[in-house]
Amino acid sequence: MECKLQLKWLMLAIICPLIAGAPSSMFKRDSPCPKENLNITGGSFVLSKGYSHGSLLRYNCPTGYYPSIQSRLCQDEQWTPKPKIRKSAECKKITCPNPRVFENGEVIPYKDKYYVNDTTSYSCHSDFKLRGSAVRVCKPNGKWSGSTPICGRDSDHCPDSGVPPGSSREGNMFNIDDKVTYHCESPLTLIGSKVRVCQDGGQWSGTEPQCYADFTYDTPEEASQAFSSSLKSNLAVSQQDEQNDQQGKKISMDQGGNLDIYIAVDASDSIDEKDFDNAKTTIKLLIDKISYYPVSPNYEILIFSTDVMRINSMRNFKRNEDDERNLINLIKDLDDFSYDRKGDKTGTNIAKLYSSILESMIMERDSNATTFSETQHIVIVFTDGQANMGGNPKPKVDQIKHLVTKNDPAREKKLDLYVFGVGQDVNQEDINDLVSHKDQEKHFFKLQNLEKVQEMFDNMIDESTSVGLCGIVWEGLENKRRAFPWLAQINIARPKGSNCMGSLVTSSYILTAAHCFLEGDTADKITVKLEKNLVVKVKKIAIHPGYNLTAKQHLGIQEYYEFDVALIQLEKAVKLTSNLRPICIPCTRETSAALKLSERDGTCRKHEEMLMSNELVEAAFTSEMETDYSPKTIKNITIKLGKYRDACVEDAKKAKGINVKDAKEAVTDNFLCSGGIEPKTDHVACKGESGGATYLNKKGRVIQVGVISWGAKDICKGKTRFNSQADSRDYHSNLFSQQIRAFLKEHLENDDIGNPLTFL
Repeated sequence: MECKLQLKWLMLAIICPLIAGAPSSMFKRDSPCPKENLNITGGSFVLSKGYSHGSLLRYNCPTGYYPSIQSRLCQDEQWTPKPKIRKSAECKKITCPNPRVFENGEVIPYKDKYYVNDTTSYSCHSDFKLRGSAVRVCKPNGKWSGSTPICGRDSDHCPDSGVPPGSSREGNMFNIDDKVTYHCESPLTLIGSKVRVCQDGGQWSGTEPQCYADFTYDTPEEASQAFSSSLKSNLAVSQQDEQNDQQGKKISMDQGGNLDIYIAVDASDSIDEKDFDNAKTTIKLLIDKISYYPVSPNYEILIFSTDVMRINSMRNFKRNEDDERNLINLIKDLDDFSYDRKGDKTGTNIAKLYSSILESMIMERDSNATTFSETQHIVIVFTDGQANMGGNPKPKVDQIKHLVTKNDPAREKKLDLYVFGVGQDVNQEDINDLVSHKDQEKHFFKLQNLEKVQEMFDNMIDESTSVGLCGIVWEGLENKRRAFPWLAQINIARPKGSNCMGSLVTSSYILTAAHCFLEGDTADKITVKLEKNLVVKVKKIAIHPGYNLTAKQHLGIQEYYEFDVALIQLEKAVKLTSNLRPICIPCTRETSAALKLSERDGTCRKHEEMLMSNELVEAAFTSEMETDYSPKTIKNITIKLGKYRDACVEDAKKAKGINVKDAKEAVTDNFLCSGGIEPKTDHVACKGESGGATYLNKKGRVIQVGVISWGAKDICKGKTRFNSQADSRDYHSNLFSQQIRAFLKEHLENDDIGNPLTFL
């Protein structure tokens, strides 16, 4: 009876407020959170949705400081964690982990705490030898500069594993199979390997541990060095810091093997539309980076919060064998995935994410077990929050490991699990359990925000190897110059002045048009504009020996532009940067790598087949430069080949100063042709654009196929739109011409100033 009475009162307690119209938790969502006691001493805060339900408040502090409370969340009219009336949040000084754990030597100065810009020096006792950094500086990201100083002897099988700042070590024996175990001082979190084993080869297993505070993060430079050596070495280019004990990550690819990459981005919590678009840009930049290298990965892209949304599945990606078309469709699907589609459920279900990836992998295994066994599997997750639903994701990660490796240590190289912790609220300890732990490798990275992740990708190409990686561009960033890093503008000092465009083809050569120069134009009269604050001096001009403007006047061609190409050699090679890289030119070994061709398949004929096999080839060229050293206009054209070429060539007879029956006298096979309105309207070249690169994008790289030479009709004067008319045509010197190729080879292969190219 008493139980029934209690149940009755319980039901009334739930139902009555609803009947009476009293506010329930359901209606509290419309009420704001209080504005009192939110300030932070020494800093500021930002709100994602004002003071409304679901708004995330994030605290910001100046460089060298961190907020005592990272963030608060508005839920049901109150902030979590709840602000204290008597003590507000404050900006505290960033400290670096305790360096006094240094063994067998001395560290000076001896201090209780070490703050940003504090410097420490290390020396060893007699009979011990110092490895690592003798001097370290506390950096604003809460980490020490350089590498862990270690005082060791050479008598053991493995070198002393060292004691990283902020940690303690159990185990002082360094022979085969000996173990060392690490712990971090409270409240620091251990990132890396807690246990390391001395191996036969004299190396320690796993990754050197680091002790992270809540405010510790990796700089983009640190993250790119550790993560991107995979792309620089095994995917294409070797890049290794031999003096660094901790090598960067290597994604190992067997010759002819498959590479399946799963990329997932967290869209949970307070992510707004700008952040969401930023996340999509992050994925595109990563795919862009990978596309520079001679592999053709398969992709699955996922966006997750409470639910998991697949942009595309691994199975569907593999159904289309055209790699280039696949990537185009993938980027389009990513662009078309709108912010609204992620829904209102903004929890963080990391377990469900890994479950979805596991499902895809099982499907791949069931489809072809042999291929699956030979495939390299990469999982890259970007998350800005903590798992708050779905349970512990580690069991799902363990299932993925078992599926790929089958508990065979020799197969561990077939799986790489990365996590990029993004933001201030990363659960470092839990995430450390979700990544791979391999010899001398790092798979967990913590960055401040997605912009820093993008900056990390920006650092992933080693500048010293840029010549081998011609045609690299960056689109979609604020720095527009990076989308045209090969662009050059040429000015010749004359009474009326003269401008032309050109392209950087090696670190010391600019390719342009021969007709840009007149007799008497010496090197000292030429100014080459490449990027801001860079003044380059010209050593000499080389004109194609076959270029002769008056060669066919007797046939009725007043100005004849065959072999209208020239090279400007600079006095000094320019330093290659993200803003300054060469464009690819056909029939070179460097372009074979860009086209992902093997040495056997990398022939000039194959290049032409891949780039110019269609009757209509989509290409582009640029206008003059803006003040930010990017082009004012990008002009899109179709190069007419096959059945379209004859009409394009025929219109040359309408040009002023040409009076011939056979248009091929003026437009030989050494020219490419564009313009007209069939099958669609092209853009046309204008004065000042001569000598510019006619280029196309193939497999994520920019390849120059022509040099803008001359046009049948000038329709640019007084216009702001540069659409072609039916008979306005442009003619471009064809870089596949054997005679033009021989000229380029003579100079660019024998470059004694910069980096010579290797012609096929």
